[in-house]
Amino acid sequence: MFRITTTLIALSLASVTHAADFKVKLTGGWNGKSVPAGQHCKLHGGKGKTPPMSISGLPAGTEWVLVEYNDRDFQPLSKRGGHGSIGYPVSGASAKLPAVAARSNKLPNGIFVHKRARSSGSYASKGYLPPCSGGKGNRYFADVHAMQGKKKKLGSVRVEMGKY
Repeated sequence: MFRITTTLIALSLASVTHAADFKVKLTGGWNGKSVPAGQHCKLHGGKGKTPPMSISGLPAGTEWVLVEYNDRDFQPLSKRGGHGSIGYPVSGASAKLPAVAARSNKLPNGIFVHKRARSSGSYASKGYLPPCSGGKGNRYFADVHAMQGKKKKLGSVRVEMGKY
C-alpha cells in the first residue's frame, strides 16, 4: 500500500512540474534588470508598450497565453494583473508575443485586453499600464500563463521585467 501511494504521489508531482515547464524570454531590449529607456508611462514622458516575449515549450493544448503585468513595490497593483492583463492567441509549442500599445483596448491580430489595469485617476488605462513609478526604483514583473479554453491554466511562469 505504501509503495503504491508513494508512486501515485510521485506521478502526480511529475505531471504538475511538467505542466509549468515552459520558458519565457523578454526581447526588444528588455533585460529583466531595468526597464528600457522610454518604456515607462506617458505621465513620466515615456511611450511604453508591453515587453515583447519569446516563449518555448508551451504545454500541449495551449490555445492562448495570458500575461498579467504587476508592480511588486506598489501593493494595489502588485498581483493578478495590477498593470493590466493581455491575452495572446497562440498555436503550437512556441510563440512570439509582440509589444502592444499601452492604455488601449484596441489591439491587433486577435490580441485582447483580458482585464484593464486597476490604476485610477490620471493613471487610469483601458488596458496595459507601463511602469509608472516615476523612476523610484519600483520592480515590475509579469506572470505568464498557458491557457486552454476560457479559464484552464496549463502552466505558469514568472518573468522579471526590471526596475524603473
